[in-house]
Amino acid sequence: MSSRTVIRHGLVITASDEIHADVLVEDGRIAALATPHAQSWTADRVIDATGKYVIPGGVDVHTHMELPFGGTHASDTFETGTRAAAWGGTTTIVDFAVQSVGHTLREGLDAWHAKAEGNCAIDYAFHMIVSDVNDETLKEMDLLIEEGVTSFKQFMAYPGVFYSDDGQILRAMQRSAENGGLIMMHAENGIAIDVLVQQALARGETDPRHHGEVRKALLEAEATHRAIRLAQVAGAPLYVVHVSATEAVAELARARDEGLNVFGETCPQYLFLSADNLAEPDFEGAKYVCSTPLRPREHQASLWRALRTNDLQVVSTDHCPFCFTGQKELGRGDFSKIPNGLPGVENRMDLLHQAVVDGRIPRRRWIEIACATPARMFGLYPKKGTIAPGADADIVIYDPHAEQVMSAETHHMNVDYSAYEGKRVTGRVETVLSRGEPVIVQREYTGRAGHGVFTPRSTCQYLN
Repeated sequence: MSSRTVIRHGLVITASDEIHADVLVEDGRIAALATPHAQSWTADRVIDATGKYVIPGGVDVHTHMELPFGGTHASDTFETGTRAAAWGGTTTIVDFAVQSVGHTLREGLDAWHAKAEGNCAIDYAFHMIVSDVNDETLKEMDLLIEEGVTSFKQFMAYPGVFYSDDGQILRAMQRSAENGGLIMMHAENGIAIDVLVQQALARGETDPRHHGEVRKALLEAEATHRAIRLAQVAGAPLYVVHVSATEAVAELARARDEGLNVFGETCPQYLFLSADNLAEPDFEGAKYVCSTPLRPREHQASLWRALRTNDLQVVSTDHCPFCFTGQKELGRGDFSKIPNGLPGVENRMDLLHQAVVDGRIPRRRWIEIACATPARMFGLYPKKGTIAPGADADIVIYDPHAEQVMSAETHHMNVDYSAYEGKRVTGRVETVLSRGEPVIVQREYTGRAGHGVFTPRSTCQYLN
């Protein structure tokens, strides 16, 4: 069945342009843009976007749906998590498939395909967490790239779980230098952090705030520096995930000034929350335990500056929700047992729009760091991340004047608290199309599990 939708009278905002234009959607793709009244398109569906923004659907390249961690698993399924993403104006996620030690990459990828297939409200893709570098897994990296899984995450943290030593990291980077893959790095010195954790617990320092105190900013910076130099030795590009600290930003900026292919992302929690949240009384701080940890508030200025200067290129969520009741509570009396992760896939676009309202970033930079750059970074552009003829019709009608209060009572993520409870923001998603199909219409969910499909990716488009 052929279908046509026209979106009229909106302000179309992409990473490069802001224009008053009507948008024609045909059979799931954007067919044309034209100035209002310059055409006489007919359509099955007409959306009036007067006074609204017409923006590309958000691309969140760092989510963990159904991730097993710390004896439990993330509380959002692919169904609930992608539905919540759509409510927040995100129309594509890139989640992390996990290789377990002793198993192949293929087994990990197949397990994640099984979790996601038929369950997603929006389109999805996968990165691959490489936990066990050996001759066979290195060969498998080449095969996964052919299937459109073109990025591989390694951890300098979590010894005994995901941790890779410098030799394993170097070997994977050397392989990516040959096959065009992009290594993503969780940069924290996990070996040193484990020593500090044990020392803190031995002193009786068991509260959530100590999670942030032992995972020191200097140990994020040290690992970031080491990852950059290993990538330089290997001749490989590097993408550092969830950058939280001034000192780590400085390492990235220095590397980029040297002309290295080094990229960095941060997350809304580091821009809007701080170590003060970890110190909230009555174990409430457990809600804010994630790694890298929330930092003292003064680090936020460095992150915002880096987003403006492009020393940080992407804002993703690292969405990895655990309920306070029954999950975060596993760490009562021992902060090291609190599952690491925050909910946020529904909040990212709105929080970043609030940054536009507050004058921290311009409108087009909002779209750049949340839609276009993540799509380019991970081989999805221009299919995703822009509004242009030929692109998928992943489109959000956004009301820049509507006010909302973030709350667990009204969000759609499958988690019993909001990290931004009570926060007032200006701007709200009104209508969402995914490949031309309405998922949210005038603040009503009309989507369905199974609409979202696996989307193979090309390699990083900043390296072509």
